[in-house]
Amino acid sequence: MATELVEPTQPTPPTPPAEPLVSPVGSHNEWDPLEEVVVGRLEGATIPSKHPVVACNIPPWGARLQGLAAGVRYPGLLLEPAQRELDGFVELLQGLGVTVRRPDEVDHRQRFATPDWSSRGFSSTCPRDSMLVIGDEIIETPMAWPCRYFETRAYRTILKDYFRRGARWTAAPKPQLTDELFEPEFRTPAPGEPMRYILTEFEPVFDAADFVRAGRDLFVTRSNVTNGMGIDWLRRHLGPGYRIHEIESRCRTPMHIDTTFVPLAPGKVLVNPEYIDVDRLPEVLSSWDVLIAPEPDPIGEHLLKITSMCGKWLSMNVLMIDERRVIAERHHTGMLRALEKWGFEPIPCDLLHYAPFAGSFHCATLDVRRRGTLESYTD
Repeated sequence: MATELVEPTQPTPPTPPAEPLVSPVGSHNEWDPLEEVVVGRLEGATIPSKHPVVACNIPPWGARLQGLAAGVRYPGLLLEPAQRELDGFVELLQGLGVTVRRPDEVDHRQRFATPDWSSRGFSSTCPRDSMLVIGDEIIETPMAWPCRYFETRAYRTILKDYFRRGARWTAAPKPQLTDELFEPEFRTPAPGEPMRYILTEFEPVFDAADFVRAGRDLFVTRSNVTNGMGIDWLRRHLGPGYRIHEIESRCRTPMHIDTTFVPLAPGKVLVNPEYIDVDRLPEVLSSWDVLIAPEPDPIGEHLLKITSMCGKWLSMNVLMIDERRVIAERHHTGMLRALEKWGFEPIPCDLLHYAPFAGSFHCATLDVRRRGTLESYTD
């Protein structure tokens, strides 16, 4: 009987190791060369729903109008000039070689609810508030305004893309935003009164825009959207490789550090003379040049003055392209001249009509990637 010959099986070659993912996200400070940025969008923007935590942070005229029109879509007479300026800003960034990503269009007027409350949304105009980039990690922040509870939904396409390509993606604990978080009889402190805030320490809340980055050091202002528990949460999350320093602000209605204290380059910080006592800055800044912001140019347009959600110091809300080049508001000629005097190269751009949507160049962007490494810039 013939014997069938069986060919010996060949061993399966080992699977080559997968190429390590190189994160598309990497930003350690406010001034390394900017390579990629998320810019907000105006489509779907809705006037914020009525809530004490919203009204206490808006200039008086804006707060009155917001209370009357809460939950209504922004009118065209505000949207159209802001859209023209935003389009010009995007074109400027692209012309400077920066990759620009945009959120999805979302209808922010759609009502949503938790087991405790319901609200309509606000907008996708300011990615700086809802997300914080630390190195290769994007952190979704636990925001205190109920109308902003699901704001990062508009950025889900971008966040998933960055994660698949190697970025770290974290969401801070979602707050309950129940009445226990808010002081029931809150009144804005008058000049000379001890500082107080509408937030209690019921749970951690913070906006990313209350933090600025300088390598291993972050600076924060406690505010009406960022409480002590929120600062502690981020400090513990980042661990011993980072230091978080609190900046004292004399602002009676504090919200967001980027019109108060703005690092521009290694060893250079722009400060608001109305809000900051330079003698009380953290000791780690003792070797830094402290640049005093000039008085903002007055806004003559009446409609803009009464609909702005921001104070006059929005002139400080600049965006660094690198250590020298800086995008700043064309209207604020005093700031442009001061930046030139300090050795920077200001790039004038129009975004004045973005103020009813809560920001300017820094607020309207999230710098996803800057070319540089993690360093320490303080003593």
